[in-house]
Amino acid sequence: MYKVFVNDKPLFLTNKVEKETNFRIYLLETVNIRKVISELFLNKIDSALLYHPDEKLILKTLKSKMPVAKAGGGLVYNKKGEVLFIFRNGKWDLPKGGIEKNEEIEDTAIREVEEETGVKGLKIIDKLQKTYHIFKRNGRYKLKITYWFKMQTNFTGPTCPQEKEGISKAVWLKPSEIEAALGNSYENIKLLFESEKVV
Repeated sequence: MYKVFVNDKPLFLTNKVEKETNFRIYLLETVNIRKVISELFLNKIDSALLYHPDEKLILKTLKSKMPVAKAGGGLVYNKKGEVLFIFRNGKWDLPKGGIEKNEEIEDTAIREVEEETGVKGLKIIDKLQKTYHIFKRNGRYKLKITYWFKMQTNFTGPTCPQEKEGISKAVWLKPSEIEAALGNSYENIKLLFESEKVV
């Protein structure tokens, strides 16, 4: 199953349908995907389930309906076991950003973490799940696919939040502080921590 978030409202792409469900269920063959996205975006529905026996086909169909933006980001640990968070536009987030031409996605993730936080000496130690998010820019929906990497660093210097990107803080949070931060974060970020078992 894929979870795609539209303004933090989940759109599930699945090949299984549970008998008891409180989601609106749509069949890939007959659905107007743009209409479903619009209803999620405008808070007319809280969640939706897009069904087809082949999950990958659902994702492929979704990608064919709108431009796709690729991004790379990091779940970064220091040697004390703290996690690097940024505070942007009133919410806690993890550093990430768009891929540049001819750039490998791992290089994107490291570059974006450095640019957004000033933290250096990053080393990728694992590949995490991709997250999917639909947003609206200039009246058009876009699908953002973010490739996440678990990183480590021995960096001990001061952080330097990238203010021109709307980032007001770049801080190391102790494991005990993460849950509170996730209370004011995005669903995609929470997904990463669910799979990491940090909280």
